[in-house]
Amino acid sequence: MSVRVRFAPSPTGFVHIGSLRTALYNYLLAKKHGGQYILRIEDTDQSRYVEGAIENLLQSMDWAGVLHDEGITMEKGNVVEKGEYGPYIQSKRLDLYKKYIEILLDKGDAYHCFCSKERLDEVREKQKALGLTAKYDGYCKSLTKEEVTKKIEAGEEHVVRLKLPANKNIEINDVIRGKVVVNTEEVDDQVLIKSDGFPTYHFAVVVDDYLMKITHVIRGEEWLPSTPKHVYLYEVLGWEAPQFVHLPNILNTDKKKLSKRQGDVSVEDFMKKGYLPEALVNYIALIGWSPEENREIFSMKELQEAFSLERVSKSGGVFDVNKLNWMNNHYIKESPIERITDLAIPYLLEAGYIVEAEVEEKYEWLKDMVSVFQDGMNYVKEIVEKVEVFFKNEVKPEDEEAEAVLKLEHIKELLDIFYEKVEAEEVMNQEAAKRIFKQVQKEKGIKGPNLFKPIRVALTGKAHGPDLPLIIQVLGKQDILSRIQYVKHNFI
Repeated sequence: MSVRVRFAPSPTGFVHIGSLRTALYNYLLAKKHGGQYILRIEDTDQSRYVEGAIENLLQSMDWAGVLHDEGITMEKGNVVEKGEYGPYIQSKRLDLYKKYIEILLDKGDAYHCFCSKERLDEVREKQKALGLTAKYDGYCKSLTKEEVTKKIEAGEEHVVRLKLPANKNIEINDVIRGKVVVNTEEVDDQVLIKSDGFPTYHFAVVVDDYLMKITHVIRGEEWLPSTPKHVYLYEVLGWEAPQFVHLPNILNTDKKKLSKRQGDVSVEDFMKKGYLPEALVNYIALIGWSPEENREIFSMKELQEAFSLERVSKSGGVFDVNKLNWMNNHYIKESPIERITDLAIPYLLEAGYIVEAEVEEKYEWLKDMVSVFQDGMNYVKEIVEKVEVFFKNEVKPEDEEAEAVLKLEHIKELLDIFYEKVEAEEVMNQEAAKRIFKQVQKEKGIKGPNLFKPIRVALTGKAHGPDLPLIIQVLGKQDILSRIQYVKHNFI
């Protein structure tokens, strides 16, 4: 059997990290088994539609490298569809839902309901007060065909509900949770068609998954309570149900469901900060799934080979931004400096450190500057906080340790000779810096921290930091000379 899976988000805003993980697991399963991964849009709740959400979704998935084989896509700025099982947008499939709801109504497996919201609320309140499961009481189930026709012709607002049998056990076999049995007494007669003529998620998802030949439904655990209704729908329509896989939630560090109140939760949040897609994908793959081998760094190809549903956990995995930062730092360090520089430039432009017109001319210098901080960045936007040292004219010791360094006995002698040697150089680069350090060691016997710390503090204001010869190369001869003069004049 060929694996066919789908990711079917609603166009209600940005892509949540949990949605990206659901899409990723679908994608990985399809790739591992040479199957197809489909992207479908579930927009039956028109009131929640957000303009631009589909475009944002496609952009986020493209950035993450979770690429679908079939479904909606962008071509020349327009949303188009590819594949033979379309339309892939639910609002374009209304005729299909109409066809199948008629079948259910004719068979007596669905019925029209004319109850007002007020009546439904009242029924539920009474049930709650009696400690019963709050659900529809089946009031309209007993209406005759003639009564239904009369009400519809009179223009009464109505929905269509699924007619569940009394006291029937419905069995679900979930890959992660095993066998789950739910009795129909605990389940509502689900609305299948709303009063606006649109299907609910529960009806559309069953029709679409069947018609699109979906073999595995991989989705969040919040859908598990609704799955008995879906299984029963498959049964009464005479269709074979797909394999269900309900993923555990992604939790924040308080072990509660990850939400926007705790900070960044959308893929776009991480894109904007300069996280690398392969780091985010690698990290979220491991929240809730554990590989057989004890390792943490996986390329997309390696994830495809290693992934299996059987190793997905039942319990929610914690999203720890510190762990993500560690992983992203690993990928930043491993990346070519050109890539990180190109990612850093927009942040430097936005911060006003450079202007567009000088990017090309200063590119090699920018590359050197970014390489100073490459190993220490958790995400690329951090470059803005780190580069100030190269753009300010006045250097001040930033803490007590740096102040203490500038009070060392040999500081004046060291800065004088260093100044003299820099002045004698035509160009200050890493080689020249290393050469000067060797000469000072030989001529004055100053070495180790006694040599490097005072120079670092004089040039950057910090007692610790990245590779000093590289900092010297980025600063350049004139900047070094003026900084030493400034420090000598103000602090020594």
